[in-house]
Amino acid sequence: MKILIACSSGGHLTQALALREWWGRHDRCWATFPVEDARSRLADERVYEIHYPTVRNIPNLVRNFGLARRVLAIERPDVVFSTGAAIALPFFALARWYGARTVYLEPVDRVTSPGLSGRLAYPFSDEFLVQWEQMRAFYPGSRNVGVVL
Repeated sequence: MKILIACSSGGHLTQALALREWWGRHDRCWATFPVEDARSRLADERVYEIHYPTVRNIPNLVRNFGLARRVLAIERPDVVFSTGAAIALPFFALARWYGARTVYLEPVDRVTSPGLSGRLAYPFSDEFLVQWEQMRAFYPGSRNVGVVL
């Protein structure tokens, strides 16, 4: 299986890295911010750097849709996985055109209300995972996988 992991740096990247037991067995690439945190933690990985900020900056959102299209065409992943944040939107919105399934993991700090990224990614998600049972009320059909970190 080939996986494209699209996540912001910092805590979102930390959550994705916590799932190494799963993604480490597969061919993979990453899409994340061009910051030292991500560069150092993903030094041995294949990484595509996205434009920052994402959703709240319309020109960069458009650039990221173009980047997502190119990355999806080059990599042809079976699965696009994200732990957030808004970087997920362009990749999730385009994934089906490239035959990829999408899996979104709502961040662990989302305990009582959904985040903007989750709300945006939800309609494009084939599988939507939450880490707290009460979050299932906001995302019908989601699955509680428990706390990842």
